[in-house]
Amino acid sequence: MKHYSGRREGYAVIVTVDGRRLNPRLDLWNHSPTGFEWGYGGSGPAQLALAILTDHLGNDKQAFNFHHRFKWAVIAELPRRSWTLTSQEIDQVLQTLCDAEPMLESVAS
Repeated sequence: MKHYSGRREGYAVIVTVDGRRLNPRLDLWNHSPTGFEWGYGGSGPAQLALAILTDHLGNDKQAFNFHHRFKWAVIAELPRRSWTLTSQEIDQVLQTLCDAEPMLESVAS
């Protein structure tokens, strides 16, 4: 099971997966060239949602299709100072999103 975490150190925002820096995946979509953010629904949170889902799902297309829903369901609600998410928690959210919108392709493992 993977563990994603984010924290603030001064003005720096640090996001890791299992202790290594999370790839922002600017190659898929450049929402925020200034980096990740969370706790609201802007471009930095969209980049974080895309990066987490891409890493978690291992499927760029699925991650891209779900990242805005995931941003609003999870990333916008994360506490400002620090947070952690497990792959199990992410799967639960994705399943909830699929259940709420039956036309969506299921992505939960």
